[in-house]
Amino acid sequence: MKSMLIPSLLVVLLFSDCSKSSKTSGDDKPVTPPKETPNTPFKTLNYLYSISGEKTLSGIHNREPNATPARWTDEIYNTTGKYPALWSGDFLFQAENINNRQIMVNEAVTQWKKGAVINIMWHACNPALSQPCGWDDGKGVLSSLTDQQFTELTTDGTAINAKWKGMMDEVCLYLQQLKDKGVEVLWRPMHEMNQGKFWWAGRPGASGTVKLWKLTHDYMVKTKGLTNLIWVWDVQDFSTLSNDVKSYYPGDDYYDVAALDVYDGSGFTQAKYMAMVNIAGKKPIAIGECDKLPTEEELTYQPKWTFFMSWSELVFEKNTKEQLIKLYGSPKVQSLDKMPGW
Repeated sequence: MKSMLIPSLLVVLLFSDCSKSSKTSGDDKPVTPPKETPNTPFKTLNYLYSISGEKTLSGIHNREPNATPARWTDEIYNTTGKYPALWSGDFLFQAENINNRQIMVNEAVTQWKKGAVINIMWHACNPALSQPCGWDDGKGVLSSLTDQQFTELTTDGTAINAKWKGMMDEVCLYLQQLKDKGVEVLWRPMHEMNQGKFWWAGRPGASGTVKLWKLTHDYMVKTKGLTNLIWVWDVQDFSTLSNDVKSYYPGDDYYDVAALDVYDGSGFTQAKYMAMVNIAGKKPIAIGECDKLPTEEELTYQPKWTFFMSWSELVFEKNTKEQLIKLYGSPKVQSLDKMPGW
């Protein structure tokens, strides 16, 4: 009987010990396996991967004028006592702001050195018309292209295509400056791709806005060599979102972060969140723009938002001082003082 019991007892003990060692540490505390994150060439993008599901970066856009490119960042500090972790600027379209692009870019360098994430967007003028321009729907950012003009825009060798490349060359000079200084940029051109009010947007399918996005991406990355750009593909929260994320999807190789602009009044619904989670797969998602900010509770149920970027003055119109202080003080929200530094 002993010869049969001893081996059985050893098996039980060995199994028990192995089971314990796989689930607990030496002091009986559960062991959490290390989080696996992609190793990209970008410190910023790696950081977004590392916080996805756990933390959300606070951010705010600094709208025109480019002469004061930290105005709204400073206003957040004055209100909450904390600086946002993400700073955002814009190349813009008016003569004054085009002339002050260097001031905006200098601020991007300053913010990067402070440890902030840098986001830059571009409300570009219509390449079929003139630059500089206004905001209007006649000759400005809200103007339109005919189908024929759009086809020419996305066809190499045409006049409109050459005009667009020339406009890109102008902003690439500044983006190259940032590359030379080691600054990584969350690059967010042609935002709200499903928003038909912008000349570049509102054209679903492979031959529409996505084609212009790919042309722009390849020109800036392959032709101009701007390897410091982290491409943020962005859509707006229309009722058609579940279809729009598919109709305007640029393909896995043409973006790094998927962002949603939240403006429709229904807030941060689970349906919107899941639409972004499902289309992005393992890539980070973010709140590209918003006026009303998410609450700590909403971030608990939607933990994969890696950052939110509130829109300049609108954040102070749609959120109370108390709400801003509470959100910026949340352990789920990263402000500049909690950033690791670059």
